[in-house]
Amino acid sequence: MPSMQRTLNRILRQRLVPGAGLLLPGAANALAARVIAASGFDAVYVTGAGIANTYRGVPDLGLVTLTELADHVAAMRDAVPLPLVVDADTGFGNALNVLHAVRTLERAGANAVQIEDQVFPKRCGHFAGKQVIPAGEMVQKIKAATDARLDDGLVIVARTDAGAAEGIGAALDRAALYREAGADVLFVEAPTSEAELARVAAAAGANTPHLANMVFGGRTPLLPRARLAELGFAGILYANAALQAAVAGMGAVLGHLARQGDLTGVEDQLASFELRQQLVDYDKYRRLEQRYATGLPDDGGTGESEGEDGSR
Repeated sequence: MPSMQRTLNRILRQRLVPGAGLLLPGAANALAARVIAASGFDAVYVTGAGIANTYRGVPDLGLVTLTELADHVAAMRDAVPLPLVVDADTGFGNALNVLHAVRTLERAGANAVQIEDQVFPKRCGHFAGKQVIPAGEMVQKIKAATDARLDDGLVIVARTDAGAAEGIGAALDRAALYREAGADVLFVEAPTSEAELARVAAAAGANTPHLANMVFGGRTPLLPRARLAELGFAGILYANAALQAAVAGMGAVLGHLARQGDLTGVEDQLASFELRQQLVDYDKYRRLEQRYATGLPDDGGTGESEGEDGSR
């Protein structure tokens, strides 16, 4: 286990405490993780829904494999030095599968792994028609997750979707069982009112970190960070805010391009060429290239050469 990963595990635990309101923006790929880091956030949420939407172009219905998720985690681990909270859906099967999944994701670079109690194949927490497995089965999954850890500092997040299927009271009962089974952080998905959010946070108690999930267009009211922290939430997920912003931006610019045939008038909606290279740390790779090779042309740091007509 790399020492940096152990350090990030410890840092995440220190930051994810009741009332902290730690903002956890979601990343669907390594570039989004870099933007999150560059924007000054302290941790990244690796969103399963976002990976399904961006990588496969499919809904959040349990269609991403463990291998695909681990590949995304490894890419983000290489890209940013921030704690990664990884959405592992239902753990890809039974308790034995959970054990394998947690160990795989930890080796890929996860600092926290989130497991939920939906029936597989799962669906987005803000979709209708969710079903949950028996609470006792989920308890065994959590025990397997805690046993799987190579470093005891890895954070295990237990999510319950029972609110929609069985009511908020049943969801809180399940959360208490999951905490007793060894979960470090609790996550009751999709409360439908501020009163329910307050009830969730109060039930967790002063010593149990709890997450709130703010989904634009979802079932939970969008409360400000200050209010959620006041209620006692340790972390606040914005799992797909970056993805929704990117989709809206792409649609606006590409729609303009299709109608007009050029980018005149939407330049302010585009990241500059220089910013794009800065985000992917081009200068570092250029220095490495020059270190390991000789006779490379000096392109002034752009990485691209001009043609005879000055085009790139």
